[in-house]
Amino acid sequence: MKLNIKIEAINKYVYLTISLIGALWLVSLFELLASKTSETHFLLASIYKLVNDFWGGLIIGILILPVFLLLTILIKKYAVVVIKALFILFVIIQYALVKYSLSTNLNLGVDLLGYSFDDAFDTVSVSESISITYFLPFIIFPLLFLLLYKYTNKTISGRRLIGFGILSIVLLGCLKLIIPEASHKPYQNKISFLTTDVIKFQHEKNKLNIASFVNRHDYPLLKSSNNSKDVLSPFLTYKEEKPNIVFIVVEGLGSEFVKGNQYSGFTPYIDSLISKSLYWENFVSTTGRSFGILPSLFGSLPYGETGFLDVKKTPSHISLISVLKANGYKTSYYSGGPSSFDRKINFLEYNGIETLIDENKYGPAFEKTKGNDGGFTWGYPDDEIFRKALTSFEIEKQPRLDIVMTLSTHEPFEFPKKEAYLAQVDKLLSSSRELEPIKNKVTDHKDIFGCLLYTDNALKEFMHGYKQRPDYSNTIFVITGDHRIIPITQKDKLCRFHVPFLIYSPMLKKADTFKSVSSHWDVTPSLLNSLMKNFKFKPLDKTAWVGTGLDTARHFRNIHKIPLMRYKGSINDLIYKDYFYSDGELFKINENFGTYKVNEEAIIKTMADSLLAFKKMNAYVTLQNKIFPDSLNIYITPKTTFTSEQLAVINTHSEGKTYDEILFIARDLSFKKQYKTARLLCDYILNEYPNYTDARILKGRSLAWEQDYEKSEQVLLNAIKRSPYYDDAYLAILDMYWWSGQDDKSEKIFSQAKKNKVINPEISFKMAKAYSRTDHTEYAIKLIDSIIKVHPNNSNYLAFKKNLKPKTQ
Repeated sequence: MKLNIKIEAINKYVYLTISLIGALWLVSLFELLASKTSETHFLLASIYKLVNDFWGGLIIGILILPVFLLLTILIKKYAVVVIKALFILFVIIQYALVKYSLSTNLNLGVDLLGYSFDDAFDTVSVSESISITYFLPFIIFPLLFLLLYKYTNKTISGRRLIGFGILSIVLLGCLKLIIPEASHKPYQNKISFLTTDVIKFQHEKNKLNIASFVNRHDYPLLKSSNNSKDVLSPFLTYKEEKPNIVFIVVEGLGSEFVKGNQYSGFTPYIDSLISKSLYWENFVSTTGRSFGILPSLFGSLPYGETGFLDVKKTPSHISLISVLKANGYKTSYYSGGPSSFDRKINFLEYNGIETLIDENKYGPAFEKTKGNDGGFTWGYPDDEIFRKALTSFEIEKQPRLDIVMTLSTHEPFEFPKKEAYLAQVDKLLSSSRELEPIKNKVTDHKDIFGCLLYTDNALKEFMHGYKQRPDYSNTIFVITGDHRIIPITQKDKLCRFHVPFLIYSPMLKKADTFKSVSSHWDVTPSLLNSLMKNFKFKPLDKTAWVGTGLDTARHFRNIHKIPLMRYKGSINDLIYKDYFYSDGELFKINENFGTYKVNEEAIIKTMADSLLAFKKMNAYVTLQNKIFPDSLNIYITPKTTFTSEQLAVINTHSEGKTYDEILFIARDLSFKKQYKTARLLCDYILNEYPNYTDARILKGRSLAWEQDYEKSEQVLLNAIKRSPYYDDAYLAILDMYWWSGQDDKSEKIFSQAKKNKVINPEISFKMAKAYSRTDHTEYAIKLIDSIIKVHPNNSNYLAFKKNLKPKTQ
């Protein structure tokens, strides 16, 4: 009897596994339909998907089998129910991974480990329109799994089940072996890819953590600054004063979308600048997403495990920002989104950025991008970013380094006057024969091409505005993309990194175009070298750039070795000479920067060895703080460091907690007058999120509660500087001035709040009280009357008014 029960249970488990495979394949068919796969390709792709989903589902079934057998012993009655629930979870995960792939044109892999939950949620949710229909597939595919189970359980006998299983293993196993294309990434089972990519990353991480680190103390990137050649000076006529430098990084701007390339025609202003600039046709970003742009472009830095910005204990390094600041430059950064995303603010503040404008510093005069159904928006659109930058640049503070990062050309491609720009796309399609070959692709992604027109026009308006400034003639503009726009299908693996790069300036002797290959790593070495050769700079004896400088050869060549990080944690691509190595496959690069597959074993080995050597170096210098010696680094202000005793206290309160939860704990500790511990937790939060204003306010208040008013003022003024439109920061410092008897300082803060249109009656009420105490009773009366006019029933305001006594004449 026991034997029969076991056989019956195992049969049910096999039916469940077959149903799981079927459900996984149905999700894959949905992916093919949603991606609008052509009819001719659909059948072949369906077969390849079936092969991979079969083996993916089979492996899941084999791995979960011991769990099922254990359940039949422990809770026999509910074993099948538990496995059903578990397999439904796998189906839901498969569908979620497919949705991610459809949004990004990438299988989700180890990059999952490189994002915080909030960052990952923002990235995915902003690309989706949340509605009831959005959740339907999460119900439909589990129901299809249950229906498949019910059908197979009723119609397939045990004997037929065995035959069907053997036949499937033989047939689909043979297809897996004899058709290499079936294993390509687009056809892989999503769960299998995620699992194997994470395992591969962890295995490689463990190997690199111990490889060559023992008794090693060298700085492999450190070199003399005199070794590099000044390639830019011959193209520029410098003035006596140091030039302003303006970097404009355009989100998603791939080379395919500019002058003369496949999807060109939608960036007319950028195209016009190219013909007046130094332009590198075959230029690459070092990463396939935005997380790499700041450290590569401004620091020529290695990657770390999942991107340099994710290295928690920032290794000592220098950058264009820190070196220019040390030589008299005013430095600023402008974006429309949260600078905490990808930890950009940590990098910028480490390098001493003086002015940082992100979404917290725009105010009511600027309008955010329209939110999605859930109300989420990345921040301010590009024309507002450029307007904010233009109105913030201070002419009297020269020279300047200004970094402007655009935002709109990113999912979900929402932007102002959208309908007008979409109509402009239609007009271009109907009037231009040159666009005929890409007409269908443009129509399918009209919002993207409309967004390109919008961003291009926003850049045009910015440049026209800058031309009115007296310092325009002494300014160098650097324009590039951070990576290629993701949702439009890529022609090959290399085009994800192919971005335009141009240097435009009124000081250019003439325009020129270079076909040689360079990368974002090469920009800072060349630009800084040119400036140091032509102007008085503090000596910089050593550098630690990964890049060797821009190549200004006019013919096609590549003198660089450029390892690429396609997504966080994936250093599996390398450009070497005219070869491109990607995930073990070798491609030749032609003059038009297209690729075709080749099989040259000697080159494959050379590139594989070179990539491994870079990975070892990359791991060593970032994990062991061996990029640039601390003893030579006079350019930065390091982050707060904690003693072992402080870390023990922090861990006691923070283990397993989110940063929001840690702040609540710090508040409770402050109320219990444990101010020192509360501030320690605030510093811990601010180390990771420097713009977490509530943590900074709590730190400032706790200092005031201990009557350390001088430090409290410094902290709270910093909070206002970082978040000038946040009312709590003003309330906190007005309280501190009241407690410390510094009421004369309140008016300046109140004026700043009014200027920034921070609307909160309590701010005005605190100012009225300060006027009263400083014998400006008439001002206090006037202010409290204006408050009561809006809030006539507030007992506190009425009581204060009643106690005010006007001065007698």
